[in-house]
Amino acid sequence: MDPQERFLGELEAHKKILYKVARIYCANPTDRQDLMQETVAQLWRSYGRFDGRSAFSTWMYRVALNVAISWVRGQRHAKHHVSLDEHVLDESLAEEASTDVPPHLRVFLGQVLESLDEIERALILLYLEGHDHESIAGVLGISATNVATRINRIKTRLQKEHGGSPQ
Repeated sequence: MDPQERFLGELEAHKKILYKVARIYCANPTDRQDLMQETVAQLWRSYGRFDGRSAFSTWMYRVALNVAISWVRGQRHAKHHVSLDEHVLDESLAEEASTDVPPHLRVFLGQVLESLDEIERALILLYLEGHDHESIAGVLGISATNVATRINRIKTRLQKEHGGSPQ
């Protein structure tokens, strides 16, 4: 199998990563499409340097999150800072979340995500998907200890800001 076929196969197998990252960082559907296209282009440009030391999905998260963070921080897209209102959050959770998630919990989650910076969003996205600290560290390029520290700081801050989690 040639590299292009391998790349397309891996991309197809892990395409949900593109959707998740784009939804977390872009409220506007057009911007999400643009971000996904930019991410795929960067994945292809970087594919020759993928050495297989990590899973393709881990590498894909790393590239996708770096592209998304640059996208949000860029001057051209500064005006498109994500506002995760209830409609956008409902749309983003519909595909991935259980249908029995109460609406008030979705609204709360949207408020929480809105209060996080770009790096914290990446960390929480991976944490909520069940990745362990080592895996998150590999994607974000920080130590597992740093992951644990940041998660604890975020939890502490959110408990202070939101008075604990909703019931």
